[in-house]
Amino acid sequence: MRLASQLTTTLIALASAVSAEVWPRAHENGRVRDGIRKLVVGALEWFGGIGEFCGQLAKAVVTPPYEWRELLRQMDELGSKSLPLIILAGAAIGVVSSLRTRGGLERFGAKSMLPALIILSIINETGPIITALIASGRIGAGIGAELGSMRVTEQIDAIEASAVNPYKFLAATRVIACMLMLPLLTIVSDFCGILTGWVTTALAEPMTLKLFLNYGLEQTTFQDFLPSTLKAVVFGFIIGIVGCFQGMRAKGGTKGVGRASTSAVVLSSLFVILADVVLVRLIMTVFEK
Repeated sequence: MRLASQLTTTLIALASAVSAEVWPRAHENGRVRDGIRKLVVGALEWFGGIGEFCGQLAKAVVTPPYEWRELLRQMDELGSKSLPLIILAGAAIGVVSSLRTRGGLERFGAKSMLPALIILSIINETGPIITALIASGRIGAGIGAELGSMRVTEQIDAIEASAVNPYKFLAATRVIACMLMLPLLTIVSDFCGILTGWVTTALAEPMTLKLFLNYGLEQTTFQDFLPSTLKAVVFGFIIGIVGCFQGMRAKGGTKGVGRASTSAVVLSSLFVILADVVLVRLIMTVFEK
């Protein structure tokens, strides 16, 4: 009888220890699964929402009347006022490209290829992607914060009540302005990068700008310039769409405006990088056969 009592007590203690160890883990695993499920559902809802937003935006773009005055204002706001930052970024690209590539080319006895390498690297890849990332920080944050504040203060609702389509007046003008201005900003960035690349090269080894361009443009064709500049149109579309979508769906007061601005920058930068990978492969397939 005593043995049975001791065995029962031991089994109860063992069961208590096992349950204390297993159930918290099971509960924790359940929370992990719930977190993953919420993340997946949230991502699917976001992509569905931005797909619906693109459809409404496309309908607004092709339907008259057209907001030409607002479009010009947005081109000035998003393009002209971004020039100082783009010029500084482009100049930094040229200096870094010249400093970092000179040593490697001297090591392999190919120092004469330095101008061509600087110009090709800036035109093909560095100029467009750096310009897009800078623009996603400056333009994406501005669009997200502006439209987010309009949403939480019910200004967008007031625009809808005034029989004005907010997709046409607010979103379409900003997206089109981004698509038009990003290639121009990329050209400015490329020019500044090439110019400062020449200055940095000339400080190390005297070389005229004409000679630098002759050496560099010998290896450059129009097929190097056109696709890389036109892909900035895609980058502008991504920045404009993500910024407008995040701003127009903001909620929760001033915290919601901050979240909209931050998410616009993060998501637009992420999608710009992913789009660049796809576009580089597409350009290599189409233009380099």
